[in-house]
Amino acid sequence: MLDTLPQWRLHCPSWTLLLFVVTLLLWLPLAHTTTLNCHKICICASNIVSCSKMNLTEVPLNIPPYTVVLDLSYNDLKRLKSDWTIDRLPNLHNLLASHNEITYLSSEAFLNVKHLRYLDLSSNDLQQFNDNVFDPLVNLEVLLLYNNRISQIDRVAFITMVNLQKLYLSKNQMSRFPLELVREKSPLDKLSLLDISSNRIAVLPIDELRALPAYIKNGLYFHSNPLHCSCELYTLLAHWFIRRLNSAVDFKDDYTCVLPGPQKTQVPAFELSSDYMNCSTFKEEDEEAFLEQTLLLKCDTKHRNMFKTWMLPGNVPVIAGNNQTAKVLHDGNLQVSPVKTDDSGTYTCFATSETFNETIYIVLKVHNFTMHRSGDTFNTAYTTLVGCLASVVLVLVYLYLTPCRCFCCPNKGKGRGEDSIHSSMLSVTPTHEDPAMKAEINRHVAFIDSKNSQGQNGKLNPNGDEEEDEEEEEEQDAEAGSLMKGKRKKSVAESISSVFSDTPMVV
Repeated sequence: MLDTLPQWRLHCPSWTLLLFVVTLLLWLPLAHTTTLNCHKICICASNIVSCSKMNLTEVPLNIPPYTVVLDLSYNDLKRLKSDWTIDRLPNLHNLLASHNEITYLSSEAFLNVKHLRYLDLSSNDLQQFNDNVFDPLVNLEVLLLYNNRISQIDRVAFITMVNLQKLYLSKNQMSRFPLELVREKSPLDKLSLLDISSNRIAVLPIDELRALPAYIKNGLYFHSNPLHCSCELYTLLAHWFIRRLNSAVDFKDDYTCVLPGPQKTQVPAFELSSDYMNCSTFKEEDEEAFLEQTLLLKCDTKHRNMFKTWMLPGNVPVIAGNNQTAKVLHDGNLQVSPVKTDDSGTYTCFATSETFNETIYIVLKVHNFTMHRSGDTFNTAYTTLVGCLASVVLVLVYLYLTPCRCFCCPNKGKGRGEDSIHSSMLSVTPTHEDPAMKAEINRHVAFIDSKNSQGQNGKLNPNGDEEEDEEEEEEQDAEAGSLMKGKRKKSVAESISSVFSDTPMVV
């Protein structure tokens, strides 16, 4: 059959091939044309270029250099390469690229748009990006990265964005709180809004968050995270709510937490003070000070750079140059030095700006002693306590550890003029009194030892001589006969029942 066809049909001429190539080029997407077509690809309105919802897979080339706003949202862009714009766009301030399928950002993607102030990359498929991708954007003020699949952020990813004010990171997959973005002395000292809500954060650095200034806490949103329930979390949120911070007031019902236990029950964080964990109800504490110290009262406002004035207790204004112990510092805080007793009371800070006014009350309680004296008081109390304990120990030693008395000592030799070691004489009168009164007043208290008392019939023999003891007793009975009338008489059997007793015996 091929033999019957004309020869010219078997070989296409060169002009036919050229026509085919030109036709193929016409079918290519208009985005690859060298000149931006503002009538078919995008809508150009003065310095605004809108290419939204045009099913673009690549960014159009040759964007006019006078463009201020470029809208690429709602397309099919997958990559933002370094050559997406060949020419520099010095006037481009707003770049909108949300609702695409962007998974990759070149490290040089923003080299030609260094003057961006607003960048919207939300609702894409970003998972991570190079730590230096945003380095050229030193003028950026707002960055939207919400509704992506970002799981982690490098700690230096935004370090050069010194003018950044608002950062939106909600609806991602982050599990770590990016504290380096808001802590003191961070390069992002102008940041006033950080949204990390709807992520996977379970633990918050509560102590660090509590120490942040109010203008940071006012714009710090972390609701709708699987936070661990704790009384510290409740106290933090309750304090923010009392201060009427936007982050706590606007999304109060969205702050939830997970109770401890295997069931992982999710409960409202603001209700931990009732049935769930019985946390103590939060109450704003008063400031405390001591005499003669230097005190600093902070006017912690919800907005930056506000003009601040102070009123002392009794509605006395603080006026520069007056002979007052209180003065307003350059940052708006109030310094009181030295603190006096009559400085107690309520201090009022009035903060004003062009768009917002705020009043802050601080109740000050001054202790009636210095900080040094309080230490002396503690030392005195400590010394007193030690003295009391030492006294108790000495009394116990005296009662239970004193040496054994003579009546329990072993038998020793008798010296001249000494009483027997088996007895103890207690005399209540001097030895030189009238002998006639000795029988009545001078008495002997004896503790009888059963071993040496046999044969005495219960009578005490202080000298160890039974006969002499009987004679002495008869003489004493004769001398005191008239005085002993009506009194108890001595009997031989007087103390038979007491021979083995420790009870003192009066003779």
